[in-house]
Amino acid sequence: MGKLFFRYGVMGSSKTASALMLKYNFEERGQQVLLVKSSVDTRDGLNQISSRTGLSAECITFEELLNYDLLNYDLIIVDEVQFVSKKDIDVLIHITDKIGVNVVCYGLRTDFQGNLFEGSLHLLSHADKIEELKSSCWCGRKATHNARLDETGKVIKIGDQLQIGGNDKYVSLCRKHFITGRSF
Repeated sequence: MGKLFFRYGVMGSSKTASALMLKYNFEERGQQVLLVKSSVDTRDGLNQISSRTGLSAECITFEELLNYDLLNYDLIIVDEVQFVSKKDIDVLIHITDKIGVNVVCYGLRTDFQGNLFEGSLHLLSHADKIEELKSSCWCGRKATHNARLDETGKVIKIGDQLQIGGNDKYVSLCRKHFITGRSF
């Protein structure tokens, strides 16, 4: 039986870099790894995952996952898992429990308003192992929230849950600075 892992962190906590390093480590030992992401994440194109550190690799979209013979893989890595649905998490549970493949998911826990993403909520409920990847606020405290910035750099808390972006649109803050809206 496989295991389902959820590794979450705020933006800038090296989630994608960790996913790509895990892929490399397994492949270096001759194991087969399938790298997957949601088609919602279009920053690097549909079939590419790139970290801010410069690491990158080809991937498939979550929608393509069931087109593959998953028995041929030792590990499935899902990046940006917060963008998938409860139904998609049920697919990952099926892959681990019925097919026996380990699945490691990386993503955000909450959005810029402090609300859980649907995919993250269901992983928090069903993952065999949950790990937090840590990062720091500008003040040095542990960053726990993702804050969205407007074009002037001011923290905003109103808008659609999904807005794809990087350092130009988001900053990771401790709870105190998230609540007060102080991004520097």
